[in-house]
Amino acid sequence: MPPITHKADLSRLQRIKKTIIRDKYLYLLLIPFIAWYIIFLYRPMYGLQIAFKDYSIFQGIEASPWVGFQHFVQFFESDYFIRTLKNTILISLYTLVFAFPAPIILALLFNEIKSATYRKITQTATYLPYFISIVVVAGLVTNFLSPSNGLVNIIIEKLGGEKNYFLTNPEYFRSIFIGMNIWKDVGFNAIIYIAAISGINPQLYEAAKMDGANRWKQMWHVTLPGIIPTILILFILNIGTFLEVGYEAIILLYQPATYETADVINTYVYRAGLQGANYELGAAAGLFNAVVGLVLVVIANKITKRFSESGGLW
Repeated sequence: MPPITHKADLSRLQRIKKTIIRDKYLYLLLIPFIAWYIIFLYRPMYGLQIAFKDYSIFQGIEASPWVGFQHFVQFFESDYFIRTLKNTILISLYTLVFAFPAPIILALLFNEIKSATYRKITQTATYLPYFISIVVVAGLVTNFLSPSNGLVNIIIEKLGGEKNYFLTNPEYFRSIFIGMNIWKDVGFNAIIYIAAISGINPQLYEAAKMDGANRWKQMWHVTLPGIIPTILILFILNIGTFLEVGYEAIILLYQPATYETADVINTYVYRAGLQGANYELGAAAGLFNAVVGLVLVVIANKITKRFSESGGLW
């Protein structure tokens, strides 16, 4: 490191040192989180080179020969690429259209509830499903939609309809998957927007009342604009995970009969990489997924910054 000669640089380092000493306990609290990121997120990136090698579990990563982009070409030319990419985009797009606005609407509705007791009860009831394991949730969905004794089919039969095995029909899978995720996550995701709403200056509502604005106009012209920066930031984060569909739930729900509409890139990575022991192909597909997500984050950040000065992540 070159010697510091400028007084401004020296004083800046002194200020940084004083800040670290003053907030040393806060920095100590950060150590476990930083260690978690390094161990479980950054260290595994070393294994990404498997996507460019003819990997042998006996030779190891270092000794395996390089093959360049061979596995990427194999993935792009496979019969599964178009199907998995199409399903991933459609499920992510439907999730963005239907699931992303749901917690915003729920938070706005909670803000309009006058009774504090009723608001607490409803909030608790809506965010409790978030803490239920996805395995349990998928089991509940399977039981509710069971063709023999499922509640949904019992109701359909009582109304004069015919029982249907929904989980074997490809046309129903996306709706079931997205509806299940909305029910599970909407209450918990609304907490962020509720916190953003609570930070809005109450004087803005008073000014709107003086101008004759009713509750609907107050929500439209005060509450919603007040949480726009939060909405934009979360929108960017959702765009970044556009291709990262919740494949755990899909694996629990799908079956060969629904691969047509349910098979996504991550489930293909699971089948090819783990079940089929084709680790190179799985790593190539996963890396493609990550690169596309990074590009989408950059594009979404630039677009949102054009519409809002405080809307970008950087």
